[in-house]
Amino acid sequence: MMRPLWCVVPAAGRGTRVGGHCPKQYLPLAGRPLIEHTLERLARHPAIAGLMVVLAAADRHWSGLGTLHGKPVLSTVGGAQRSDSVLAGLDALPGAVGADDYVLVHDAARPCVRLADIGQLIDRAGAADGGLLGAPLRDTLKRVGTDGCSELTEPREQRWRAFTPQMFRRGPLSMALGEARRRGVNVSDEAMAMEQAGFAPLLVEGAEDNIKVTTAADFALAEFLLARTGAA
Repeated sequence: MMRPLWCVVPAAGRGTRVGGHCPKQYLPLAGRPLIEHTLERLARHPAIAGLMVVLAAADRHWSGLGTLHGKPVLSTVGGAQRSDSVLAGLDALPGAVGADDYVLVHDAARPCVRLADIGQLIDRAGAADGGLLGAPLRDTLKRVGTDGCSELTEPREQRWRAFTPQMFRRGPLSMALGEARRRGVNVSDEAMAMEQAGFAPLLVEGAEDNIKVTTAADFALAEFLLARTGAA
């Protein structure tokens, strides 16, 4: 049995594609800030011990939430890039979380992740070098030129969309992110940092309704999905 895991939730971005009067993670979704739906879903999973929310330095919107479902919700200040914020969150985890302990990292803007998928990730990635939720590409993939026209149809075999949570041991992930920063590489997710450090993260197929809320239209879709899946 694996020890309960802490989850780092980077929430220092502004989400400018959505627009609005505040960062997208605080915009209303079904009557509550988007981030609260995400944290609520994560805290419901019995394998998650606590949440570390990583905020922007000038964040005036965070509610100061201290617990969810009896689990601690801590916060710390992040950096300019997502990878900087994740590294700050890892550094701020309680001392009881050892270098060999697994941690999860989950986007604040993915409120619809399914509890069963989190469980699958924990079960399967814990037997590998860590891993991440994702889904195989199913649509035809096009390469587009600068004029906006299709230039080439790309093969979709062996290509996946990457989701979160992503799960790795605290020590190796911190080292991988730190090394990427030292080399000036802006990694787009934790798996990329681990790949560059020589690891082979396991892709665990999850539900495709684990959407990342990125545009204004995504809010309506996320509200529909939350109503449909409930506490799933």
